[in-house]
Amino acid sequence: MNESNPCLADIFVCSRCGYCCQGETTVSLDQDDQERMIAELGLSRKEVQDKFWRITGNVVQMKIVDHHCIFYREDSGCTVHEGRPWRCGQWPLHPSILTDENNFLTIRESCPGINQNLSYEEFCKILSQLLDQEQVILC
Repeated sequence: MNESNPCLADIFVCSRCGYCCQGETTVSLDQDDQERMIAELGLSRKEVQDKFWRITGNVVQMKIVDHHCIFYREDSGCTVHEGRPWRCGQWPLHPSILTDENNFLTIRESCPGINQNLSYEEFCKILSQLLDQEQVILC
């Protein structure tokens, strides 16, 4: 690890375990997410909406299949990775980690990609430096 020029791999390397893709709900898709996903899939909005999205009022989310996001495959991970929602790209490096050590501990416990050898203080220092450099980090 280079202290003066940290990189994402110093704190996180995705293992593509799919834990973050589990649950009975998924993240909401904003308009940019929807357009990016449509482009990545190469389908019409109607086709993507019918096959992959759950729409409740004005809330658009990805459907769930077998307790996972519809785009998750056990053998390959996210099948729409380049077109994934920004919230998925941000996870697990959610800014709440910087303000609450309990958030960090909970996320680290569930995510094998987080560097388990760093203290909370070390992790926050590197994440803060990366955020200062990038503003938004996509994993």
